[in-house]
Amino acid sequence: MRVLIIAEAGVNHNGSIKMAKQLIDVATEAGADIVKFQTFKAGKLVSKTAHQAEYQKANLKNSDDSQYNMLKRLELDEAMHIELIDYCQQKGITFLSTGFDEESVDMLDRLGVPFYKIPSGEITNKPYLQHIARKLKPVVISTGMADLNEIKEALDVLTGEGLDLSMITVLHCNTEYPTPMEDVNLKAMLTIKETFKVKVGYSDHTKGIEVAIAAVAMGAEVIEKHFTLDRNLPGPDHKASLEPDELKAMVSAIRNIELAVSGSGVKEPSNSEKPNKTIARKSIHLAMHVKVGETIQSSHLIMKRPGDGISPMLIEQIVGKIASKDLQEDTKLKLEDIIT
Repeated sequence: MRVLIIAEAGVNHNGSIKMAKQLIDVATEAGADIVKFQTFKAGKLVSKTAHQAEYQKANLKNSDDSQYNMLKRLELDEAMHIELIDYCQQKGITFLSTGFDEESVDMLDRLGVPFYKIPSGEITNKPYLQHIARKLKPVVISTGMADLNEIKEALDVLTGEGLDLSMITVLHCNTEYPTPMEDVNLKAMLTIKETFKVKVGYSDHTKGIEVAIAAVAMGAEVIEKHFTLDRNLPGPDHKASLEPDELKAMVSAIRNIELAVSGSGVKEPSNSEKPNKTIARKSIHLAMHVKVGETIQSSHLIMKRPGDGISPMLIEQIVGKIASKDLQEDTKLKLEDIIT
């Protein structure tokens, strides 16, 4: 199984097409499969009286706590989307964006996104879920702030509009930026998988890369992680994002974990370790000189490397046997050295 790694640029472009392209460069260099942005019209997403979340206020550190004003500065229009899609094609990475409203979803549909990403905040937005499901494309849905019943209701809406459950991947998520480690509750990902019989993954908002890597070891098929050019840049999500070297390290670690968990599950010597059996294991050797005709006692024996002689597991078959010839100390016993 190859884990799908979504490098979440989100709104960390700060409204700049140049910065957005730099983020694409970083995601490509890191080896991510997808670089994802966010598509919205501020007027359709929030009211003009909506306040920013506490983490957004802390990250922006300005006197204007209007969520509308913040988001208005971060919009990407259709021409910018087309430019970024073309750039992704040049760089060999897949473009994706989360549409936060039906108009944005329609635009992304026209632009040919391979699947739809439903953000945590829209999991209870029934008209939005229905609109996406009717496109009959694969869906990845985040579940931050949701309980199992809300996940079930969202899945019921999606499948009720004709989307097959096999086309849906559910991401465990915590919508706090950054997520405290004690709130990660990574086992909930397995609960989601067992309860709904769906593909699962993890959208990670913790600091660092270790939780995303752990999620892969636990069976995540999709990993989504925010990244930025610089955590010190102004903006709502930079502080909870990986910097370029960290994103690259995360991707590399995930690819290693993929290999580590991809075995058959049968416990048997691997091809790489088979040559080491004779080096690491032991054989029955003599601890002292034994004369021809002498009965071999356990005190005559010592277990030493290499392991290409008689196995110590057969010691009872050696003790009490007669030496067929004079045998020197440190001799690695062979069957012809004893009379059976």
